[in-house]
Amino acid sequence: MFDPPFRLSLEWNWEGDRNMRRNIGWFFGFALILAAAMAPAHAHHAMDYALPATALEGFLSGIGHPVIGVDHLIFIAGAGVLAAQFHRGFLLPLLFVVASTLAAAARYSGADMAMGELPVAGSLVVLATILLVAQTPGAAVIGVLFFIAGTIHGYALAEAIVGAERTPLVAYLAGLAVIQSAIALAAWRIATWAAARHPKLPTRWLAGAATGIAGLVFTAMALMG
Repeated sequence: MFDPPFRLSLEWNWEGDRNMRRNIGWFFGFALILAAAMAPAHAHHAMDYALPATALEGFLSGIGHPVIGVDHLIFIAGAGVLAAQFHRGFLLPLLFVVASTLAAAARYSGADMAMGELPVAGSLVVLATILLVAQTPGAAVIGVLFFIAGTIHGYALAEAIVGAERTPLVAYLAGLAVIQSAIALAAWRIATWAAARHPKLPTRWLAGAATGIAGLVFTAMALMG
């Protein structure tokens, strides 16, 4: 039977590189996460940022806020990239998520830490510095920093829910935890893949530069505002 010379090539292309396909899926998944989160963010904007009145509104608001708040989005993604430097680093950004959720709940309950936007901007500068330096601190240090940053960001994000009823609050916190975890884990996975498959790609440096620029811009805005 005639065996065409291109048969092996076709078979290889069909089988493909499973790791490549899986990680392309992560890229598309990350894009879909952001696209899906932008819908409730814009919907909340259309409601003139009114307090959520139902569980659904609370959940959508929780999903949308860390995305429409670019400073929060950049920090979470940068934290995922930094976490890729550690064994089982995916656990580190979850400390940020836990802290932000607890801080948001604490502010709702009346805790007053008198923090504005400056600490949020400062956290971006700190994260950028760590990403850009040659020697990375230990996982324990990064974990503590992520927890502190999560407290700062969560307290700021809680502004959207203070005054709402208990049901939309719980839904808001759930949405907040879901979207922050999804963004951080997607960034961690992409950075891990890039380091393994394209070690010369300066993923960490690029993330640090972008985070640093954003941090300086938001710091200037906070000082002038």
